Amino acid sequence: MDKFVVRGGNPLLGTIKVSGAKNSALPCMAAAILTEDEVILENIPQVRDIETERKLLASMGAEVELGYGRAQHRTHIRCAVLSDPVAKYEIVKTMRASSLVLGPLIARTGVARVAMPGGCAIGGRPIDLHIKGLEAMGATITQEHGYLEARTDRLKGAHIVFDKITVTGTEDLLMAATLAEGESLFENCACEPEVTDLAALLVAMGAKIEGAGTSTIRVHGVTKLHGARHRINPDRIEAGTFLVAGAITGGDLNVDCCEPAHLSALINKLEQCGVRIDVGTDHIRVRSGGDLKAADISTEEYPGFPTDMQAQYMALATQAEGTTVVTENIFENRFMHVQELNRMGANITVQGRTATVRGKTPLQSAAVMCSDLRASASLVLAALVADGETILDRVYHMDRGYERLEEKLRGVGAQIRRMGDVFGKR
Repeated sequence: MDKFVVRGGNPLLGTIKVSGAKNSALPCMAAAILTEDEVILENIPQVRDIETERKLLASMGAEVELGYGRAQHRTHIRCAVLSDPVAKYEIVKTMRASSLVLGPLIARTGVARVAMPGGCAIGGRPIDLHIKGLEAMGATITQEHGYLEARTDRLKGAHIVFDKITVTGTEDLLMAATLAEGESLFENCACEPEVTDLAALLVAMGAKIEGAGTSTIRVHGVTKLHGARHRINPDRIEAGTFLVAGAITGGDLNVDCCEPAHLSALINKLEQCGVRIDVGTDHIRVRSGGDLKAADISTEEYPGFPTDMQAQYMALATQAEGTTVVTENIFENRFMHVQELNRMGANITVQGRTATVRGKTPLQSAAVMCSDLRASASLVLAALVADGETILDRVYHMDRGYERLEEKLRGVGAQIRRMGDVFGKR
């Protein structure tokens, strides 16, 4: 099992490049199910979840080619024949995004059998909103032996108000509605850039969608979609992780190939902490502005402070003067990194959905355990400023969503190396 070994103390200097967004790429790959023509996706990150999605689509009968060499961040998907419309548990057990094939499968084939999703154990991400929406569109859904089975002659447009904002639920029903009969109106939708990115691909495929990126989306169903070429958005969470890395190490780091407009909440909070930020068209420069100052955060749906940046920000807060209050409003079990940060010398207490960080505390090296994707990133950030050599176990969580993280960080001065089996033969 892979481990990271990190020796702290080096400021990060230079330019670091952001990869494509995993959370955009996964629904866009699922969208290829909606047509028998070829869908070409560019700027695909080389991470474990993408490989899992490739296996999933291939197991259904799709032809999926992940590029190599100069085309290594491109994928060609052709779902001409879906001979086995089943998302098998042995494939999807490590990935929450498995639920994203439910909508397009039933819209295209009239039948779908999908294993209940797995992924990071950060709290409940119920699939009931997917089920409720698809049933409103005319699907019959049963659940047995850990699988959801959906059937319909053809989905029909419906007026659906989401009980709570859900990114994957919005994406799943958006895909289903593109081939439904009539018009669908969705309210209380997720506004995340990943939803907008998916909608852009669907429109390129011939879908008729209005309002993506707002809380109300209207879809006029069509009888058939065609192939398209689409470039995936930059990963705003990877970019945010790098911004925090530059800030926590007191470095001078240029985060390149990103979309600054997607990072406004984080940028504003870093500036409150005293970090110097210079924003360009597709890059952000982060520099030390002296001692870091405490600034509270409360995670919210986009465009609020992202839950996927909460753990990384908490690592930064350990190095800020004063008390930082972190309130987690999205997932109820997303403080698993706290215990590991405290083992490194942090002073963090948790009560319910609120964590209180008292800084600044010197961090020391330790052997720590990665519990989920973003918690792993927070421990890397803490290790970059810890005294001594920190060993991070179970970094396979990191490989689910960060492309060659250790190589990118090493390129800007971090002392970080991987031990153990190598994912992707790096």
